[in-house]
Amino acid sequence: MPPFACPTNHTYKPMPVNVVELRQRLNLTQVQFARRFGFAVGTLRHWENGTRKPRGPALVLLNLIWRDPAAVVRALRPPVRG
Repeated sequence: MPPFACPTNHTYKPMPVNVVELRQRLNLTQVQFARRFGFAVGTLRHWENGTRKPRGPALVLLNLIWRDPAAVVRALRPPVRG
């Protein structure tokens, strides 16, 4: 079984992420964080003030950013074509 494969009965449930703490840990403003990772600023503000919670693919992305922000930035860069 490939290392990225998991049993078919496994359901991935991403952990909640404290978005304020994550953004501050990266020393980014709301606008910078939103632009760098592709979120709407308004959505980010809702998450930070608690009126909404990230879910689905956004929560997965936030978990990836939490674990390895540099890898996410590299993955989101446009490919270099030679």
